[in-house]
Amino acid sequence: MGRIPRGRVATYGQVAELAGLPRQPRLVGYALHALPNGSGVPWHRVINAQGRVSARAGQPAESLMQRLLLEAEGLKFDARNRVPLARHRWRTPRRG
Repeated sequence: MGRIPRGRVATYGQVAELAGLPRQPRLVGYALHALPNGSGVPWHRVINAQGRVSARAGQPAESLMQRLLLEAEGLKFDARNRVPLARHRWRTPRRG
């Protein structure tokens, strides 16, 4: 996750695939939720497959913070609160 560059996003599924955990995006969500404050991991650059910031149960301020951090990096949200993945998705290096 630390390789996701500023101004780009990855999906939970994309990160799971890179971690060798295909079809396990929820595990990525759990891991990000468990990060200690100040960890330095760019957790805000991981969004859901629809291009939205995932709601955090009982923590609406965290969702707003994530959106604000992404906007500060130049990402624009559309009228449906989605980041256009075709434009902002991080393209991972191909293996092989």
